[in-house]
This record gives sequence, structure tokens and C-alpha cells, in this order.
Amino acid sequence: MQKDQLFTRRRMLFAGAAALGTAGSAGSLLAACTEESAQTAAAPAPGPQARQALKSSAFRLQPLTGDGPPRAAPHKLKVRREPILQISGRGRHMMLTFDDGPNPDYTPHILDTLAKYGVRAMFFLCGECVVDNRELVARMAEEGHVVGNHTWTHPLLTTLSRKQIRSEMVRTSDIIEDTYGERPQWFRAPYGAWNRATFQLEAELGMEPMAWTVDTTDWMTPGTGTIVDRVEKGAAPGVVVLSHDAGGDRSQTVHAIREWLPHLIDSGYHLTVPSRRV
Repeated sequence: MQKDQLFTRRRMLFAGAAALGTAGSAGSLLAACTEESAQTAAAPAPGPQARQALKSSAFRLQPLTGDGPPRAAPHKLKVRREPILQISGRGRHMMLTFDDGPNPDYTPHILDTLAKYGVRAMFFLCGECVVDNRELVARMAEEGHVVGNHTWTHPLLTTLSRKQIRSEMVRTSDIIEDTYGERPQWFRAPYGAWNRATFQLEAELGMEPMAWTVDTTDWMTPGTGTIVDRVEKGAAPGVVVLSHDAGGDRSQTVHAIREWLPHLIDSGYHLTVPSRRV
């Protein structure tokens, strides 16, 4: 758990710096997402009737484009100026994402819940966590989840040199390919902090930058009920939900998903992942 506690301390230190490190207009878009989370947290918890009809989000940000993990030999992609924050498509589709894992104490429970309801999700993995939990990554592949790159040590990339950023990405993609069977096509910067070098390098390595629309802030351990309310209030077509399956005590996340996932499904939402290239 020492490593998880370190993740939490890092996140507390760098949360404010993340928005400053994001390149171009992506910084303002991510700030808008953070603002929405803060407003949601301040709102009173909804009663049973309020949960019957989930309100649409005010955010209609840049839609997600592209497919899933690339072929064994990734090709260079267009360099973006901002990360993707929303998925495209018609209907009540949403996407669930989990960062910082895998973790043997929490990831299996989340996978069990997803399997119970036949839902696939995206997991952004840290290479150093994959080393001791390869069986969980293999399970993700077997159950149809999409795996992304979340660097090797979860650093604040805006403080690193170009060479260091590339090493964090390449080492993680290598171990994911060795374990998952494919190199990741998706990358999420720790703390949501992108810069020009990060966008350039991930494009060179065949990865698209994926951010989020709704932040559960589960890393702050705000309580199971608060996490549930943030997901349900933020639910809307195209939304990408950010949660964590490692980086600290994630028992609240484990309990919360058991409540909000069946509610989203009962409300008519379809939980999806990017399709894979063939």
C-alpha cells in the first residue's frame, strides 16, 4: 500500500498544476470539467424520484474519433492540441474508465461487477503496477476491456524532459503488449497534465490522448454516496467517466460502482469502449 499512498500524495500536490500543464485550449476544457465536478459536489443528494431521470450534461465537447488498440506496428497519428473528452455516436452511450491500476485489492472486484452486468470499460495502466499483476491485465484482455497507457511511474509529465516522457510511455506500452497482447492506442496523462511534447510523442507511438468528461474524484475518498451521486448527475450521452482502481484506498469506488452501474443500465445507458482495428 506504500506505493498507493505515494500516488495519493502526488495527486494532492499536483492536482492544481495539472491544468496549467495542459496544452492549448485543452486546459480550459479540462478546467470546465473540474468546475462541473465541484458544482456537482456542492449540490444536495437527489432523492429516489430524482434518480429516475438523469439530467443531461451541459458539456458537448470534442467527440472521440479513432478505433481501438493498433496493429503490432503502430503508425504515427496526427498530433493533437488537446485531449479527447467525449465519445461520439447516437443514443445514450457512455464510457467508463479506470486509472492507476491494476491493483490486486480493488481491480478484481471492479472486473467482477463489470462482468456481472456484461459491461466493458477502459483501463489506463501504470507499467510498474502491471509488473506484479499481469494476470489481471490478461483477464482484462479476455473479458474484452480496452487497455490504455498511463505511464510507468505516474509522474507529472510537464516536469520531465522529452526523453524521460518517451521512456515512461515506451516502457509501459512494451509491458502492456507483452501481457495484454496488443500495444495500447490510447494514452492518458497523469493528473490530466499534457504539454506539446506529450502530444507529439504519443502520436509518434500511435496513441490518442484520452481525458474525461465526469470526474468522480474518488481519489479524494469523498464517500460512496458522493461518488454515486457524481456519476448519476453527470450521466449524459457521450460522457467519459473517470474513476480509479488503484493509487490509494479504492474500497469506496468498488462499493459505488455496484450501485451506480445497474442504475445507469436501468436508465437506458449503454456502456461502450472504442472498437478495435482489424
